[in-house]
Amino acid sequence: MRLLQESSEAMLHRRRCCSDRDDITLGNPAYARGRDQVEETLDRAASNYRDKKLMGAELIASYVSFDLACVVEVERGRAKVGAGAELLPLALRVTTLFRLKSGAWKLVHRHADPITTPRPAASVINR
Repeated sequence: MRLLQESSEAMLHRRRCCSDRDDITLGNPAYARGRDQVEETLDRAASNYRDKKLMGAELIASYVSFDLACVVEVERGRAKVGAGAELLPLALRVTTLFRLKSGAWKLVHRHADPITTPRPAASVINR
């Protein structure tokens, strides 16, 4: 499920890939919990980007156990942001967790943010 590649087909695929349990969460940047809130938040986030094109995803790490899996990656793409007309390069640091349910991996948590380079310690201060 890559926001930078979200289209009508991708949105349908996302709905099939997401857990239907109430413990599904999203940090994007505010947290959403439960299938309905997660769907609404993802739809709202995707609407901020037009003419999206995923250029690639750099796998940083992946971890798999019997019924849980975690993927850490940097998604890179291009999109028109908000009302802007210019196609801009984008990069998202993404962590995605999956749970095995009835033989299929279902997304249970996704966190994405634009922090892909080191920042000073003071950048975490919220005044």
